[in-house]
Amino acid sequence: MVDFARVQKELQECNRDFEVSGIKVVPKSDASLAHLLGTITGPLGTPYEGGTFKIDITLPDGYPFEPPKMRFATKVWHPNISSQSGAICLDILKDQWSPALTLKTALLSVQALLSAPEPDDPQDAVVAQQYLRDYPTFMGTARYWTEAFARTSSLGVEEKVQKLVEMGFPDALVRSTLESVEGDENMALEKLCSG
Repeated sequence: MVDFARVQKELQECNRDFEVSGIKVVPKSDASLAHLLGTITGPLGTPYEGGTFKIDITLPDGYPFEPPKMRFATKVWHPNISSQSGAICLDILKDQWSPALTLKTALLSVQALLSAPEPDDPQDAVVAQQYLRDYPTFMGTARYWTEAFARTSSLGVEEKVQKLVEMGFPDALVRSTLESVEGDENMALEKLCSG
């Protein structure tokens, strides 16, 4: 059974210094603390700089004795992250997990992974091959994906609503969807299209 008192404390810890750490975690719905949405910023000096990445977090019944299940909801070009599913290859999310670790330390580790790819232990073989064989192209592709999928739009809420309504979605649904994804236009569109 998930220790929800601990999860509450961890959420407070994660959100306390967002401006400094670039890490935030919120429940995906008011109904449960077992499904969360994490946010990390792209590390400086990497092709992910300037990006804001959403991470889908599911806490198994055995949490904190079992690792949280994390996957990128934002598309990212990285050898240790699936470009298709967002699956993350990181030892502390598997066999190196310890109950002493927290959601914040796990997200800090994911953020550090963006700075230090491990192409010899890839999650995405195509990206890893590009990283090893054609590093300049890898950097360009990673930067492009950050621009395309992880940059928060500079459009205001009303402009985003208008843009999505023009695509044929109802105004009220667009507003509630944008609110549920904290104004992330790409995630809103993905959610609207998926039903």
